[in-house]
Amino acid sequence: MESSSVILTIAEPAEAVYKVKASKFLAFAYPVQNEDEIKAHLQNLKKKFPDANHHCFAWRLGPGKDKFRYYDDGEPSATAGRPIYGQILSRDITNVLIVVVRYFGGIKLGTSGLIDAYKTSAALVLENTKIVEFTLKCSLRLLYSYELTNQAMRLVKELKAEIISSEYLQKCELLIRFDASLKQFAIQKISEVYGLDVNEVD
Repeated sequence: MESSSVILTIAEPAEAVYKVKASKFLAFAYPVQNEDEIKAHLQNLKKKFPDANHHCFAWRLGPGKDKFRYYDDGEPSATAGRPIYGQILSRDITNVLIVVVRYFGGIKLGTSGLIDAYKTSAALVLENTKIVEFTLKCSLRLLYSYELTNQAMRLVKELKAEIISSEYLQKCELLIRFDASLKQFAIQKISEVYGLDVNEVD
């Protein structure tokens, strides 16, 4: 079996304020599980600060380094989103969104000044929350006939899975949640039992 899918993420949302040369940078950090949550946070901040000049952000999801995005929102290229993302990488955290809302104070900061301001804002907001270990989970829906109940429950035990819901009608149905690193192992085991089907939930 594969090792546990343990990641580092932030324990709770956090906020920070950074001011430089009359510009004000409002930084927000959120623990997130998916892109829908990210969109919701971004929309909420747009509504809360509709008069801000820029809403720059960076996020990362999952254990790898291939699911991420950073955005400059009108600032010069690579002066906002990338330095925010750099703070995420420097702490090796994931499942996190950092947004920095800027109110322009009338004095231009220049390229290096902008990079430093967004980097500092992201660093400050991360200092205001704890970094914790978190085990990634995935969910599967098992479908099977009643006579396969023992095999299904054996798999649940082997995966150390949590049963989220169960239904026993003409077809039995179990919604289970378990360590994401065991997903391929689980699908392989299910394929070995004739009549035991699976629907992926996430």
